[in-house]
Amino acid sequence: MTAGHGDFPAVGGPARHIPVLLAEVLEALAPKPGDVIVDGTFGAGGYTRAILEAGASVVAIDRDPDAIAAGRDMERQYQGRLRLVEAPFSTLDRHVEAADGVVLDIGVSSMQLDEAGRGFSFRADGPLDMRMAQAGVSAADVVNTFKAGDLARIFGFLGEERHAGRIARMIEARRQKRPFERTLDLADAIETHVGRKKGDKIHPATRVFQALRIYVNDELGELAHALLAAERVLKPGGRLAVVTFHSLEDRIVKRFIAERSDAPAGSRHLPQAQARAATLRRLGGGVTAGETELAANPRARSARLRAAVRTEAPARDGDLSAFDLPKLPGAGQAPER
Repeated sequence: MTAGHGDFPAVGGPARHIPVLLAEVLEALAPKPGDVIVDGTFGAGGYTRAILEAGASVVAIDRDPDAIAAGRDMERQYQGRLRLVEAPFSTLDRHVEAADGVVLDIGVSSMQLDEAGRGFSFRADGPLDMRMAQAGVSAADVVNTFKAGDLARIFGFLGEERHAGRIARMIEARRQKRPFERTLDLADAIETHVGRKKGDKIHPATRVFQALRIYVNDELGELAHALLAAERVLKPGGRLAVVTFHSLEDRIVKRFIAERSDAPAGSRHLPQAQARAATLRRLGGGVTAGETELAANPRARSARLRAAVRTEAPARDGDLSAFDLPKLPGAGQAPER
């Protein structure tokens, strides 16, 4: 995927496809002929193509059927070195047994943002959808059926929206007269209710749209499962590279790498506890885009790359409690893994 999100203004014209932090991702992965790299977020294939050009083979995963369909020509072009899989990246360990590298670029792609019919943005009017897999519960379903308290939790946790309660109550009242079905209808209602100061670069509905998209696609849960799956499939010496675009995602990745890179010491209160071997070794800290890339691709401004190398220690149990994911309403509504 290529687009940033979070506080990016959902207005203006479409951005062309530019892979974010491409040089830095390639340096972290160090792909070479004979390697098998998993691109868990294929999108328009920017990372995949660069990895293939380095001589490695790629298993590319995307749950968006449009992305997979658009990648078939690339699959034919590289004659057996590229395999496309339509699936959530949380299931990557079901599609490859062992890998020399895994790259994940988290969030919504430029193509999805720029296609009004997908309902991810309010640059142009479109159906209030936001489903990456084009199946399951839509943003309209959430907005028109969830209680105000549940909406407020979603907007507050996933959008970090300070007016979450006000906006949720407005939505609950307005939908009784007319349900929300279009992106501009929801965006305009939020702007009218909350107001917008002159000179504000961020539209008042931006964080609500972010929250709905993350919720509808269970993006934080998907990320947590994908990190655990990557740990399972990476060979010793294999490399993990993850590009995130806002603090919610980055916190999950940073915490996972830190926890897996440190061998916990046994507690003095529980001397019988066995310290677990580190399964990852950090590769530097968080890497951000430089001035040249930012000038060419403003969507890269919130991107952050974190990378690690797999050790020889066995993968640990897949316990999601370590990720401290927010407890939100409607558990189990997200697409099945």
